[in-house]
Amino acid sequence: MTAELTGETREHRLKRLRMRSMRRGTKEMDIILVRYTDARLEVMTEAELDAYEALLDEYDPDLYQWISGQRPAPEELRPLIAEIARVAANG
Repeated sequence: MTAELTGETREHRLKRLRMRSMRRGTKEMDIILVRYTDARLEVMTEAELDAYEALLDEYDPDLYQWISGQRPAPEELRPLIAEIARVAANG
């Protein structure tokens, strides 16, 4: 459910997404996603935040394989996965 429907403020949503990015379950994904949120979260549109939030519902092993290029990501996630991989690679 989007923040607009829940009445959640943008500030609260960003904090919640940052926390979800930090507490993944695997250290590798914690590092990758925190790096991405530090670089991009503040400037993302609501639609981009919706897509990122949906991505956070995916399992860490799948995310890691998609981001690292071990397996192709689902078509609908490819642009976001590619952006996360670029940010992770460039530090």
